Order: sequence, then structure tokens, then C-alpha cells
Amino acid sequence: MTLIIATHNPGKLKEIAELMGGAGWHLKSLADICPGMELSEPGPDFESNARQKARDAFAELRTWVLAEDSGLEVDALDGEPGVMSARFCGLDASDWERNRVLLERIIAVPDEKRTARFRCAACVIDPAGTEALFEGVCHGRISHHQRGRSGFGFDPIFIPNGYSRTFAELGRSVKNRVSHRAQALSQVAGYLRRRVRIFETGLRNHAIQPEQGPSV
Repeated sequence: MTLIIATHNPGKLKEIAELMGGAGWHLKSLADICPGMELSEPGPDFESNARQKARDAFAELRTWVLAEDSGLEVDALDGEPGVMSARFCGLDASDWERNRVLLERIIAVPDEKRTARFRCAACVIDPAGTEALFEGVCHGRISHHQRGRSGFGFDPIFIPNGYSRTFAELGRSVKNRVSHRAQALSQVAGYLRRRVRIFETGLRNHAIQPEQGPSV
């Protein structure tokens, strides 16, 4: 079955495809089928934004849709950049520039106060319009320098708890086991398996309903 990923971000799509690859779904992004479609992110939190993006895509496509919103929360910055992670320093800023600016803002913050977390909210809508919301959180700290070449976004400056290297240094195999997105999408995969069984059972039952004769 086809699952539409409500994103135009190639890095995010690649990571979702790696995480969902064994679930038996054929994944397509909005860049594949609706390249001009804009998604709204008006909410004050990740959950609201994930739900709204899923609803926007579902209103247009009326099929299985997955949307997620995620970002980095830095305690020394009172939770910033948070829901503004993708727009931190402006839409045209590169990942390197965003990381540089963030590191400059906490340059004097000691290691014990550089705590942070990646948070991910994911929303699934099935063809009947039923919505389900999931969350994943990965705790860690911010490094003093950009390190590593793997991944995207803030991966070069985020060190997950239990490790001494950044996500960008650890590589996809480790990140895909412990990340915020991995946690949320693991729940999504389980939900989709259950939901598809229910959905397909309903279709089969509907198909074999005996015709009703005229009442007498």
C-alpha cells in the first residue's frame, strides 16, 4: 500500500524511508505527487503542526497520509529553536549556518547546562479520515563544535545521552535506533499494521454483505 509522507524535505523523507522500509509500504512524498503544495505550520507545538500538515495533505489526496513535525529544544535557550527549528535563522539559511548561530548563542554555557532534546510528533490519517498522533523524544546535550558528516539539520551538534559523539558522527545506523523520529515512527509502524488489518477486514465484510430483498 502507498503511504504519502507530507514533506518536501529530502533529508527527512530519506530518514523516514529508512525507518519505515521494513513495514511493507510504498512511500511517496509531496515532492513526488504535489510538488507545489504548501503545508501550514501555525501551531504552538509539534503536535499541532503535525496534525495540521496531515490534514492539509489528506484534504487534497484522501488516502493514507503521514506527517511529522520535529525540532530541537535547547534548555539554555528556554526551549528554542523548538517549533521554529526549520526556520531558525531564516528559511534560506543552511544547516551549517543554523548550527553556527546556535553554538554562538550558547558559547559560554558550561557542559552541564547544555542539555537539549529532539522531539518528534507524527500524525497518521487513514482513508476514512481517522487520525492518530504519536511522539518520540531523544534527550542529550549540545556539543561545542560541529562534528561529523552524516545526517542533516542539527545532527552535527547534538550528542544523545549515552554517547560521546554527535548524531552526525554516529551515523544513520545508530541514529535510526535511538532518535526521536525512530521512536515515533516505531509506534506509527505498529499502528499502521493494526489499522490496515481493521480497514481491510471492514472492506471484505462490506464486499460479502448479502443483498437485501424487498421487504414484505
